[in-house]
Amino acid sequence: QLQLVESGGGLVQAGGSLRLSCAASGFTLDYYDIGWFRQAPGKEREGVLCISKSDGSTYYADSAKGRFTISRDNAKNTVYLQMNALKLEDTAVYYCAAALHRWRLIRYEYDYRGQGIQVTVSS
Repeated sequence: QLQLVESGGGLVQAGGSLRLSCAASGFTLDYYDIGWFRQAPGKEREGVLCISKSDGSTYYADSAKGRFTISRDNAKNTVYLQMNALKLEDTAVYYCAAALHRWRLIRYEYDYRGQGIQVTVSS
């Protein structure tokens, strides 16, 4: 079965950290640009970060700069989202998605996407 599965979400206090994982099965992530997205209740979905398949270049939304890091481990067929200094406004469902080209991710056009995982930041 071709799928992306997120893990590592949960409840964390403001200022804390979480690492989300996005594991692929049934296909290899090597050929895809990968993005992390989030959607909070009542808000538009937001692209948070993206990592390139070619050279590992990363692209960050302003909300993520300086706090979040995206990385990939092709040997494990997994992409990670390290989130530090979490804020209340980071509370959302986070999901990962894969596309052959980054411009498709920017347009929310995915070849694969995960189901999403809840991240809740408490005060």
